[in-house]
Amino acid sequence: MVPTMVLVADDSNDAHRARSLHELADAVAGRGEAPVVPAFGARKEVQRELDAVTGPKVVVPAYVAGGCVDSAGLYASLDLGTGPDAGGGVCATAPLGAVPSIVADLAGRLAERGWEPGDGVVLAADGGESAEERQAVAEVARMLSRRLGAPVQVGFVTAWAPTVADAVERLRSADAGRVAVAAWRLVADADFDRLRALDAVVTPPLWPSDNVVDTLLAQHRAATARLAV
Repeated sequence: MVPTMVLVADDSNDAHRARSLHELADAVAGRGEAPVVPAFGARKEVQRELDAVTGPKVVVPAYVAGGCVDSAGLYASLDLGTGPDAGGGVCATAPLGAVPSIVADLAGRLAERGWEPGDGVVLAADGGESAEERQAVAEVARMLSRRLGAPVQVGFVTAWAPTVADAVERLRSADAGRVAVAAWRLVADADFDRLRALDAVVTPPLWPSDNVVDTLLAQHRAATARLAV
């Protein structure tokens, strides 16, 4: 029996994110590899959807590490059913982080938006509560820097410092030429609209991209293998 993929994220206060997340879930389900249940909303709604799934399931965060502070808080608060009494039928995965193919896609989006060597780059993340998220964002910045052959500053949208606007201004003050913002966000949302308001080139969210669907399904296959052991 193929485990159900349960995609989890908070979309309770954001119509942009809700629409994008459901489009992502439809795209993953459209591959036909596994049944997909979108569990999006506030905590009670998500927990209800999660508990309603019978049989083996793989719980997959529908956000990138350090890229959605609301979803990270939601995910940490859920009873995922992975404890000692779960019977081996549940596997929870980590949010997408410094995946080489996703970082390569992000670099390609910068080039598509006109970034050239010598331009400044800011990786725009959301921030979060955990050290793991902070480490994931830092690793994405390092990988992106190596791929571009250029320094990458990190700026935060809703948590931590410096803010994205501060990081952009810092690069301008250092005469870094044009400044491009690499958006470390899985889907479009209201916070992404704030990035668009900056006086800088901004990459679109990582979704839509076949690469995102491929990576989520790869997570599901790896988790399915662990459940089978």
